[in-house]
Amino acid sequence: MKTMRNIRIYLLGVATALLSTSCLDKEPTHAILADHAITTVEEANQAVVGIYADYKSQYLYSGNLTLLPDIQADLVYAVNGYSNTYGDIWRWNINPTNSDIEAVYGTLYKVIGDCNFFFEQIAKWENTLVDDDAYDRLQGFKGEVYFARALAYSELIKCFCKAYDPATAKDELGVVLVSSYSNPGEMKRASLYDSYQFVLNDLAKAAEALDSDQDEDAANLYNTPYFTYYTVQALYARVYLYMQDWDNAIEAASKVIDSNKFLLSDANTVYTGNYSYYDYMWQYDQATEIIWKVGFTNTSYGGKLGQVFLNYDFSTYRPDYVPGSAALSLYQTGDLRYNAFFGTTTTGYSHGLTWPLLIKYHGNQDFINNYNILHVSMPKVFRLSEQYLIRAEAYCRKKQFDKAMTDVQTLRKARISSEGSSSLNLTEDNWLENISNERVRELYMEGFRLNDLKRWGKGFTRTPQTQSVSDGSSLKIDANNSLFVWPIPQHELDLPGSAIEPNESNK
Repeated sequence: MKTMRNIRIYLLGVATALLSTSCLDKEPTHAILADHAITTVEEANQAVVGIYADYKSQYLYSGNLTLLPDIQADLVYAVNGYSNTYGDIWRWNINPTNSDIEAVYGTLYKVIGDCNFFFEQIAKWENTLVDDDAYDRLQGFKGEVYFARALAYSELIKCFCKAYDPATAKDELGVVLVSSYSNPGEMKRASLYDSYQFVLNDLAKAAEALDSDQDEDAANLYNTPYFTYYTVQALYARVYLYMQDWDNAIEAASKVIDSNKFLLSDANTVYTGNYSYYDYMWQYDQATEIIWKVGFTNTSYGGKLGQVFLNYDFSTYRPDYVPGSAALSLYQTGDLRYNAFFGTTTTGYSHGLTWPLLIKYHGNQDFINNYNILHVSMPKVFRLSEQYLIRAEAYCRKKQFDKAMTDVQTLRKARISSEGSSSLNLTEDNWLENISNERVRELYMEGFRLNDLKRWGKGFTRTPQTQSVSDGSSLKIDANNSLFVWPIPQHELDLPGSAIEPNESNK
C-alpha cells in the first residue's frame, strides 16, 4: 500500500517553494532541514524557533488563513478597479486548483512535518539526558511543539472539513493525520471525530508540559509570541466550542479568563498620546489581552494583512476590498471599535469612492515610522475577548443567559464609550443573532466568519453597494453550499496511490 511519504515530500516541497518568496528568507533559522539531525537541547531549541517561524508565513495568519475566510463571507466588497487579488475566493468561484487555498493546505502540513521531524529526532536521545535542567527545558520545547501541531491541525479541520456534529462526526471526513516523519502511514483521511481527538490529545500533552507557566508573572504571559499553558487553554476553548462540547468550552475559557493573567484592553482609557489601550493594541501590536501573537521584527515578518484593504503608497489608497455596509451598520453610536477599525477616506481611483476603509491593519507604527514598512501587523491569534465570546456562546447553548450576558457586557464595557449603550439582553429567541453580531464587531477580518456561518448553519446574501464589482456583489449563499468547506487540493487527489477522498466542493 502506498504510504504518505509522497504527500509529506510534496507538501514540504510546495510549502518551501511558496515560502521562498516571503520575508522569512531573511532569517536563516526559519527552516528545519531534513538532513540536519537534532542532537542537543540547544539544537532542539533552534528547531522550535524554526517552527515559530513557520507560523510567520504569508499563507497563514499574516495572510491567506486570516483573510480568505472573511473575504469569502459577508464582510467586504470588491471595489471597481481592484487588482483581483483573492477575486475567485470573493466570487465563490473556488476550484480544487486554487493556488491560495493550496498554499494554506501545504503550509499547514509543512508545520506538521517540521513538528514530526522534531519529535522523531529528539526521541533518539532524550532519555539519555542526565542533566535535570536540560531535561526540563526539552520537555518545555516538546509542549510547544505539541501545541504547534495541534494548532495546525485545528486550522486544517476548520477549513477543509464540515462543521462538527457529535451525532455524525465518526462518519464524516476529517483530515490526513500524520504523526511520524519517516513513517507517515497511509495517504488517507481520518474521520472528523478522530481528527478532533488527535488535536485534543496533542493539547493534553502540551498542557502537561507547559503547566508550570501558570505560576509565572502575568507580565511574562500576556502579549507573548510564545506558546504557553494559557495558549493551550485558549485553543481548547475554541476547539470544544466547535465540537459543541459546551461544558468543556466553558471550563477552558474560564481557566484563561479567571486566571487574571490577561486584561481586556480598555477603549475608554487613554494609554499614551491619542491612543487608548485598545487603539494601541492595533497600532503597536502590544496589549494585556493578547494571549498569543505571531511575533514579527522589521527583518522577519510574513504577509501584509492590510495590503488588500488599503494599498497605500504614501500618497493614495487603492483598496481591493472595502467593508460591507451591513457589517458597518452593526457598530452602534459610542462603539469605539468603529474608529479603531475604520477610517473614511477618498480613494485614488478615478471614480473617487469615499468610504470607511479598514485601517485595523494599517500596520505597526514602529515599522512604518522607522522602516517605511506599511500594512504589516502582527496577527493576534488568541485574544481574551474571543474567550469571553466563546464562554458566552457556550452559556447560551446551555440556556444560562444571565451568565452569557455578564460575559458579553464585560467585553462591551471595555469597547463602548460612556455616551453609548453597552446594554444587551440575551434570550432564547435572540441570543444567536446577538452573539453573531458581537463576534463580527469584535473579530472583524480576523478569519472567523466563514466557519461561524458554517457551524451555525447560516447562509448570507450580498447586494451591490457603491462602486462594488458587479461580479460577486449580487450573491445569495445557502447554508448548505458545499464551498463552506474548501476543496482538497487537486494535486493531493492525483498523487499515485492516493486514497484521499474529495470534499463535495471538489466535485
